[in-house]
Amino acid sequence: MSDTLYLQLDQNIQVTHPHIYLQDVAKLSCSNSKILNRLRVMPVANLAPDKPGRYVMSVMDLITEIQKKEPDLEITTIGEPNFIITFKNKPGPGLVWQWCKIIFVGLATFFGAGFSIMTFNNDVDVGNLFADIYTQVTGQVSSHFTILEITYSVGIGLGVLFFFNHFGHMKITADPTPMQIQMRLYEDDVNTTIIEDIDRMQQK
Repeated sequence: MSDTLYLQLDQNIQVTHPHIYLQDVAKLSCSNSKILNRLRVMPVANLAPDKPGRYVMSVMDLITEIQKKEPDLEITTIGEPNFIITFKNKPGPGLVWQWCKIIFVGLATFFGAGFSIMTFNNDVDVGNLFADIYTQVTGQVSSHFTILEITYSVGIGLGVLFFFNHFGHMKITADPTPMQIQMRLYEDDVNTTIIEDIDRMQQK
């Protein structure tokens, strides 16, 4: 009875060295430890050290190379049929630069959201609406700084916190935040587009 190798692949694998082995791009499982150890260090690709970027590979390429070394081995793949190797040979930006980007994005988001809320309130004339409601309920002229304006302002802030489910390092629930979901969808779309573009180029 032949041994079976289980091969699990993610859609995008990040590496920091140009010499890539099978264990760098896939999770392997096999009952035969000798075969497993040999395949872990099987070369998959040798990238140019001075050319970082994204490289697309197919699981069929891996199967072909594995069968050359282990012709009697049965292979079961789990996961993506095509995957991306993201090669980064340089360290990421420094801590100061990261904090500068975070502060810039935070300020841009804060003032942009504030401007959007102010223009919305101005368009629908929320100030006069609250003043009319206050006058009709209490019989007094509104000073435009009443319980209505205060609760409305507090409610906007609390609504944002509950919607984004995030305040600093604290989360209200264990569910992923809407921002995390959108970022994940964006990453999936980028990976899918890269793979499809490479496939189209190879077909031409």
